[in-house]
Amino acid sequence: MTGHRPPVLISCGEPAGVGPEIAAAAWAALGDQVPMAWMGDPRHLPSGTRYHVIDTPAEAAGMYATSLPVLHHAFPNPATPGTPDPANAQGVVDVIAACVALVQSGEASALCTAPIHKKALIEGADFAYPGHTEYLAALSGGTLRAVMMLASDALRVVPATIHIALEEVPRALTPDLLRETIEITDRALRQQFGIAAPRIAIAGLNPHAGEGGAMGRQEMEWIAALIAEMQEAGLDLRGPLPADTMFHAAARRSYDAAIAMYHDQALIPIKTLDFDRGVNVTLGLPFIRTSPDHGTAFDIAGKGVATPTSMIEAVRLAARMARL
Repeated sequence: MTGHRPPVLISCGEPAGVGPEIAAAAWAALGDQVPMAWMGDPRHLPSGTRYHVIDTPAEAAGMYATSLPVLHHAFPNPATPGTPDPANAQGVVDVIAACVALVQSGEASALCTAPIHKKALIEGADFAYPGHTEYLAALSGGTLRAVMMLASDALRVVPATIHIALEEVPRALTPDLLRETIEITDRALRQQFGIAAPRIAIAGLNPHAGEGGAMGRQEMEWIAALIAEMQEAGLDLRGPLPADTMFHAAARRSYDAAIAMYHDQALIPIKTLDFDRGVNVTLGLPFIRTSPDHGTAFDIAGKGVATPTSMIEAVRLAARMARL
């Protein structure tokens, strides 16, 4: 570990959820390997967590192995596990913004965000964004399109459309959207994952990738042509591929990332292959952002049974992407 590199910042997320306990567990697992610091109210950390309050990320250097460096951000109230407090909602939003500012300034190397609870933020802070990712994009200037990647050792996969009804996917999936998704993914694989010549597999929209128009015509009408055009421009793409045959082990060895056309087409394979270790990576931002691939888990918060594996992997991946 290079102890004096700017640390990975972990934002507190919803304090009534599992975020504080899995952050503490990530430090316990990685504190002697990865420079990291947590921002939030230390009252929300699990009892017995060894921490040290710091004023700047630079002050964290050298203490990772013995205590969790904490950038103190006071919240109005303590946290009751499983019950979000509207009075604490603005603090959650403010911590995200403060973490982004530190990463963008270079004082921190990457951001790993603990889960938030949108309903609590709407009720307590008039949160105006569909979710975490959109808020991060707005903090980055609001002109960037963020793309979600789910990543593990088994698979990297990007859904071109995300949280929309299945019936809306064919309308939302346009040539411009798919082109931009491919370009952002290719650029991130080169710049953030260190893959000099990324190989990207692209799923078809329809069963059997349309089977020559018998099961849908989007592949014939424009998806194949778009892929061919981008191949001519130098990108290493293959597809459109039948989604039901592109995620087995031999197929995955032929590409570095897969682009799927809709949410479940992307998330079912990675959650089946590596449920606990999947990490959410936001591509297209001017900084590195990862997060565990799960929510606040109010039903188990504070009970000491939350599995921290995804948070550990999210911190580990953020550090790897930042070359720490």
